[in-house]
Amino acid sequence: MARKLENLRNIGIIAHIDAGKTTVTERMLFLSGSKHRVGKVDSGNTTTDDDEEEQNRGITIYSACVTFDWKDIHINLLDTPGHVDFTAEVERSLRVLDGAVVVFSAREGVEAQSETVWRQADRYKVPRIAFINKLDREGADFERVFGEIQSRLDANPVAVQIPVGEGPAHIENPFRGIIDLIKMKMLTFDDEGKKITESAIPEDRLELAQAWRNRMINVLSDHSNEVIELVLSEEPIPNELMRKVLRAATLEQLIQPVLCGSALHGIGVQGVLDGVKYYLPSPLERPPVEGTHPKTEKLESRKPVSSEPFCGLVFKILPAKTGDLYWIRVYSGELKSNTRVYCPGRDKKENIAQLWQIHATKKDRDGQVDSVVCGDIVGVIGPRFAVTGDTLCDQKFPVQLESIDFPETVIEMAIEPETTAERNKLENTLEMLKRQDPTFKARENPETGQTLIAGMGELHLEIIKNRLLRDFNLNVKVHKPRVSYRETISKPVTITGECHRLVNGQQLFAKLELKMEPDDRVDAGVSIRTAGVAGKLSGEIMEAVRQELTARGEGGGVIGSFPLAKIRVSLLDAQVNEDSNEMAFSIAAGEAFEAALNQAGPQLLEPIMKLTITTPDEYYGEFVSDLSQRRAQIVSTDNKGGMTYIVAHAPLGELFGYSNAMRSLSQGRAGSSMEPLEYALAPAEVANAFGL
Repeated sequence: MARKLENLRNIGIIAHIDAGKTTVTERMLFLSGSKHRVGKVDSGNTTTDDDEEEQNRGITIYSACVTFDWKDIHINLLDTPGHVDFTAEVERSLRVLDGAVVVFSAREGVEAQSETVWRQADRYKVPRIAFINKLDREGADFERVFGEIQSRLDANPVAVQIPVGEGPAHIENPFRGIIDLIKMKMLTFDDEGKKITESAIPEDRLELAQAWRNRMINVLSDHSNEVIELVLSEEPIPNELMRKVLRAATLEQLIQPVLCGSALHGIGVQGVLDGVKYYLPSPLERPPVEGTHPKTEKLESRKPVSSEPFCGLVFKILPAKTGDLYWIRVYSGELKSNTRVYCPGRDKKENIAQLWQIHATKKDRDGQVDSVVCGDIVGVIGPRFAVTGDTLCDQKFPVQLESIDFPETVIEMAIEPETTAERNKLENTLEMLKRQDPTFKARENPETGQTLIAGMGELHLEIIKNRLLRDFNLNVKVHKPRVSYRETISKPVTITGECHRLVNGQQLFAKLELKMEPDDRVDAGVSIRTAGVAGKLSGEIMEAVRQELTARGEGGGVIGSFPLAKIRVSLLDAQVNEDSNEMAFSIAAGEAFEAALNQAGPQLLEPIMKLTITTPDEYYGEFVSDLSQRRAQIVSTDNKGGMTYIVAHAPLGELFGYSNAMRSLSQGRAGSSMEPLEYALAPAEVANAFGL
């Protein structure tokens, strides 16, 4: 499976839902010769949406990997979901990719999830190109979308193509081709995009094309003295020089080349594939990956060369009865089958039994290989302990790479097995689902004994529920979703916990003073500070205290056993004598924690969502009125092309079933998306429902 690294591209397709990511992927597979027919989302026969739920809904839920050749490069491509409930799939994909293609609809432009995925790509410093799709749709507007990329995403787009016409065939000036601003030729497409005809730019388009080309050359001049010299001397700029400068600036994330077309009809997708080749990096052109030594915490780096020790990152796990399939990005060295590696995050050795090329969400039937080298993405069977975000590395040269952070869940629902046998089956199934999906949580409510499953939104939980009932044939009763609240405190308190007990004939003593206070910097759980007792407690006792406080912090609050958040605990003082040990200080720490939690003024936090609504102008008033009744705060409104874009912050508890209400308000003509924003103090009427 060894390949020339300079010819390898690990890329992702990212976008808002319905921008056309999966259609772009299908067209790429067709044009590269990997498929003989183009799959269609509406027909449910696409390669990457192979799950029954994806086919029924016509959306991508799980990221899928396909691998194919284009000209002299080899592409590992991840198709990702656009719905915000499955943002974890985008997060883990961008963590391991070298470049991305961001797809925008020429009609809808930059939408809510477009902003989210762009920010994710910014966070992981992923170079990207943009593809303005659906130029054959009514309302398509290339220049407007180009401007939105610049203004709303704080980006530096550079058009290397512009459309000839916009909109469907029945209008006066329909979309019918593309002008390549580097070659200064008009391109038309036949045979589903396979045949491209180059011709002279029509006279009525020449002035516009020259203006866009000048804009491109002005940007290139900012990044190349050679281009400046040619411009000043009024000499032609070679095509290869323009591509070279575009590539260099893109790799530095200073610009984003913009291409255009209609993936559904195969127009412009060859240009996207060429853009991947010309402008996106190979693994060799990305910085060395950095991590820490698991014992010394010394900074370590690994270059993408086979002579370096092996290290890779687990970014996805697909559970299976025959053995889980681990998706691993290999960053350095070589990984061979039938070997052992080290997982520093679990301090465990892992077996690498088999290596597989990945096709969609399955092993490639013909793709078992003996080894892979750095830069590649591979499916591995054999590991047992590693989870998503864990590092695997050479046992002799350990390194721990930065893991993957996933957002906190905001919604949960109760499920109850009908029999004891079903309970055991349910527990095993939930463990399997948690391995697959890092944003899915499951826990038992200590008060009711019910199993609570939590996720990122109503659609997320609905799909989990359907899998439990359909795929795993579980006989369970499913309750309605409910808000996943958090608990915090309103004031600081200082408490002393003591232990004076006789346990198994041994007298125990411990005295521990701690301070519990609100802290907005702690998004989830409890932050623990131990500086106040440094030197007073042994390492073993200190670890026992930390474990006890961590367990209490994860155990839930006093209002409704909801998870704790925005709390800091500082250890201030400790007293030790000859009767002190780890057990005594665990008891003292636990009692002090519970006493502090009760005395610090428990408060309820509710999840606030960022809600983005797109509605025809005539329904704006209805939406404003409805939002005010849902305790929403309107942050901004924007009008363009007869549509109003509303951004509001609203409590999740007021948004259940919002998609149905939205359709009712607008006669089915509005759209919306929401994503978690923050946890904020719940009003009195909500808190009173829990006895506060």
